[in-house]
Amino acid sequence: MNQLLLNILLAIAWVLLVGEVEFETFVEGLIVGYLILWISRSAFGGSKYFSKIPVTIKFILYFIKELIMANLKVAFDIITPKDYMNPGIIAFPLDAKTDLEITLFANLLTLTPGTLSLDVSSDKKILYVHALYVKDADSFRSELKNGLEKRLLEVLR
Repeated sequence: MNQLLLNILLAIAWVLLVGEVEFETFVEGLIVGYLILWISRSAFGGSKYFSKIPVTIKFILYFIKELIMANLKVAFDIITPKDYMNPGIIAFPLDAKTDLEITLFANLLTLTPGTLSLDVSSDKKILYVHALYVKDADSFRSELKNGLEKRLLEVLR
């Protein structure tokens, strides 16, 4: 976390040096700061910071792809005369343990069209999910387990 804050401070310094207070300049500063920290990483010792950035970017790209695909699936179902929905409520066993992990997973799942997080069991081991397109409950669980949950936990752990 210290290197993230240092990267942000380097980005702010970049904005001040360039003299343009714009979002693009701040992003440039983040990139330059990251490169400076990466070059001098041996001075800071081992850190997860440099391995987390690519994992986070991959997660964001994965989520955007899933979001687009879910939107297209729901939109296709709406504009076609045939109804492809097969709704169901699934009990999803969680690998996420902390409140933050469970909350982020449930919220990201709810943001995706066609799925809605309903409730978490009192022991925080099962998330109840309503989905519009459930042909096979086990394949739906496997898709969530190996997709969104796995990638989210890689970012957070």
